[in-house]
Amino acid sequence: MLQKIASTAGQVVESVVGVVGIRVGTEEPPHTSRRLTDAVEIRRYEPRIAAQTTVDADEEEARQEGFRRLARYIFGGNGGKQKVAMTAPVSQSSAGSQKIAMTAPVSSTSGSDGWVVRFFMPAEWTMDTLPTPDDDRVTLTAVPAETVAVLRFSGSRGRDAVEPKLAALTDTLRAHGIEMLGEPMTWFYDPPWTLAPFRRNEVVVAVPDGS
Repeated sequence: MLQKIASTAGQVVESVVGVVGIRVGTEEPPHTSRRLTDAVEIRRYEPRIAAQTTVDADEEEARQEGFRRLARYIFGGNGGKQKVAMTAPVSQSSAGSQKIAMTAPVSSTSGSDGWVVRFFMPAEWTMDTLPTPDDDRVTLTAVPAETVAVLRFSGSRGRDAVEPKLAALTDTLRAHGIEMLGEPMTWFYDPPWTLAPFRRNEVVVAVPDGS
């Protein structure tokens, strides 16, 4: 009886948090982490696979259109009509800075060649087992291991909210003598309908291994 009550209570909690957009049990790419400061974290991500698409539009429109294309892929818009579990984060970055390896979240940096939006695939999949996208604008790519510096925040995802966080991350790394290997990115972990106080957003930049 107690187990049944606990199970029912758990289902109710998941339903409630789902309505307000809080993630429940969403897989994130494996990584190690250490604190650089109270606000900034250094993470090491292992190699992973991403489904990605490039959208030539402004930042917000590109994020939305990219999300729709990739969502269609993981919900069965592929050669095997297979469903692939959603992971967090979704990553968005400028098409002009693809030399910078990106990892999971939605991540974003500015650029003149459009925006690359990525969904990171669950660890159980490989390049050989993932189904082929129906949409030729969606491709699968192997993302190499990388080390990144991360500053986490909640609230608005607009550029006015993100810019001060990017500045804070940049200032912290400079103060610690850590080189930035590319333009900062922004990662988003929650759906658009998530209430602002519950959102997990991050500004991210690649840094040298061992930082």
